Amino acid sequence: MSNFKMLNMIIPAPGIQVLQNTLNLSKKELVLEIELNGKIKFEQLMNAIYHQFGICHKVLSANVEYVNGRNFGTVQLYINVYPDDFEQLEFYLNKNKLLNTTVAYTCRKYF
Repeated sequence: MSNFKMLNMIIPAPGIQVLQNTLNLSKKELVLEIELNGKIKFEQLMNAIYHQFGICHKVLSANVEYVNGRNFGTVQLYINVYPDDFEQLEFYLNKNKLLNTTVAYTCRKYF
């Protein structure tokens, strides 16, 4: 295989970068608190957030009880997400009747 063909395989498609720059999308840093009410398991929720919606998250705190195979409690997540992706996640949480609260995350920077 010639070097020219190999270079074409490595270079990413330019359309993807142009699309992101054109739309000027910015991610938001949020703290999301979700109340588990026994309707969905903690593991299923974390799996859906990451795999179904592609949202990376950090668990800040989790106070979850397992009672007869059902999960109850609260989970606080730090997420860095595009507004459209967050709307889809919020719709999913509301559809599954999971109470949720969102607070914008701000971090002080000291110079």
